[in-house]
Amino acid sequence: MSPENEAALEVEAGSTVIVETCDCFENQIIRSDQDFGTLDWERINPATGPIYVKGAEPGDILVVRIQDIEFEAQGVMTTGPNLGVLGDELKENVIRMISIRDGYAVFSDDIQLPLRPMIGVIGTAPKENAVPCGTPGDHGGNMDCTRITVGATLLLPVNVPGALFALGDLHATMGDGEVAVCGVETAGRVTVQLDVIKGKEWPLPMIVNDDVVLTIASAVTLDDAVTEATKRMVHWLADEFGMDVAEATFLCSAAGDLRVCQVVDPLRTARFEIPRWILQKRGFTGA
Repeated sequence: MSPENEAALEVEAGSTVIVETCDCFENQIIRSDQDFGTLDWERINPATGPIYVKGAEPGDILVVRIQDIEFEAQGVMTTGPNLGVLGDELKENVIRMISIRDGYAVFSDDIQLPLRPMIGVIGTAPKENAVPCGTPGDHGGNMDCTRITVGATLLLPVNVPGALFALGDLHATMGDGEVAVCGVETAGRVTVQLDVIKGKEWPLPMIVNDDVVLTIASAVTLDDAVTEATKRMVHWLADEFGMDVAEATFLCSAAGDLRVCQVVDPLRTARFEIPRWILQKRGFTGA
């Protein structure tokens, strides 16, 4: 993701767009006995885009309402040496093809996992310098947050004119942490509505859905990511709802949830969630 990328599409604010994506391997893996060494690692984690949103200016918030996620009929998982949490123990690369049918990912003959669609890579152009799609940050990117799914509203920073929005790396299902270095990776199509909010300074990226509001942070260590995600929520509560920092901290400790998004990317990602009904008591109406 880069401020130098040429827009593939220009749309008016409020437009609905269908974005078609490859899987995170750019559809290079087609069978389980494939030679892992033949993969082109320069093609990992592609994102489709960027989309230029007219009227989006630096300092605005890009509003991404995720309306639908559709998958191809097959997904793939892979892990091996130096990949994921168990990369120091695994001796060989392993590929598993996962059929997707009737609302399930067929993990094995006896285990069929209900689909939990989510988007791994989604973001806007950074203010300056290119960031690989596989790296998360304050611009979004490879956050691998399971809350980025149908019904969620993702709020992203506009760092350059038009925002230059892109997405990819779909998962049919993935657990928090993404410990193998993948979920059930698949190609597919995502329907989003893109809009713009002006005049608000919120700690981005953020997500709003029917149940929770959450802040996201990525850092070199998980410790730093969880600290930053928590502080972002506390200070947002203080600024947005007139709480002092102690009250906001108490509320987060009593009612909030600090969760891991992923621990396998170049930066680690965490999120802090607060129930939406609590914020509605203080007048929150959404984004």
